[in-house]
Amino acid sequence: MAKLASQHLSGILEHAFCHTSQQQALIVFDTQSALAHILSQAYQQCLPEAKCLQFGTVPAQDILDAIAALKKSDLVILVQSTNFRLEAYRLRVELFKRGLKVIEHPHLGRMDGEEISYYIDALQYDPVYYRETGKAIKRIIDQAGHAVIDSGEGAQLVFSGVLEPAKLNVGDYSEMANVGGQFPIGEVFTESVRLEDVNGKVRIFIFGDTSFRINEPQVPITLIVERGQVVGTENSTEEFDRVLANIRADDGVVWVRELGFGLNRAFTQQRKVMDIGTYERMCGIHLSLGSKHGSYAKPHIKRGEGRHHVDVFAITCSVRLDGQEVYQDGRWSV
Repeated sequence: MAKLASQHLSGILEHAFCHTSQQQALIVFDTQSALAHILSQAYQQCLPEAKCLQFGTVPAQDILDAIAALKKSDLVILVQSTNFRLEAYRLRVELFKRGLKVIEHPHLGRMDGEEISYYIDALQYDPVYYRETGKAIKRIIDQAGHAVIDSGEGAQLVFSGVLEPAKLNVGDYSEMANVGGQFPIGEVFTESVRLEDVNGKVRIFIFGDTSFRINEPQVPITLIVERGQVVGTENSTEEFDRVLANIRADDGVVWVRELGFGLNRAFTQQRKVMDIGTYERMCGIHLSLGSKHGSYAKPHIKRGEGRHHVDVFAITCSVRLDGQEVYQDGRWSV
């Protein structure tokens, strides 16, 4: 499994990061989970000249000093069973401020067993598929005035107005301020310009629970959406009711915000991993519930005001943008 991981990571380093032997690399890792151990070994095989520091076995200052010694466009790789904390700042944000490239693998300890092979499969980087498919979806989104998510049994979620300019997470950083982010990758996302333009029903088969893990109810839950807000449910569960109650307690109402087009074919309705932030790349549609979304400003939601961004995953029978079918038979058709 480590050999396959090395092959996939080599592809990421070459095609997404254009990493060369003239650039320095720093690997900060732990071995507290099976997946973290596999990835840290794989990265060290790919980058034999990299400096390697095991989190928790060296002083935090040693890691900070190693980061400070790097030059702009050097690479930092974070392999984390949980999420590393150094001083009081978010490490990835600070690294980007320094102009460093970043590959982050957080919360690896949430995944075990067969999920490890799914995760490693998801690291395979096909630049033609990700970039061409992602950019094609973005072009259609940016011109569309109408979208319909069909999740079967008569449930359709309708976006009756224009969508925000789509953003890409496809391993092409040529037009981005920051290079890198959380891996695995594979996503195009947007949301309705007017949140009130979203109406209808959508059937979800997984949601993010209060422990940031996926929760799969025995029966899909139907969300009833009116003017951009979840106003009711069918076949809900106690845990999902708790999620909605938490959002309403802090945000007042439950807005439907992000409309995510997941591209990663290694994650499907059958091939799941427990970490919600990883599974978000699943091939199909996901939505976010709650007011929080850092990428798009809304006049009635102040930036930093919303507290919740809960991912839910729609049964994806079809996706239509201005009447054009862009998803069918479990894959993107653009």
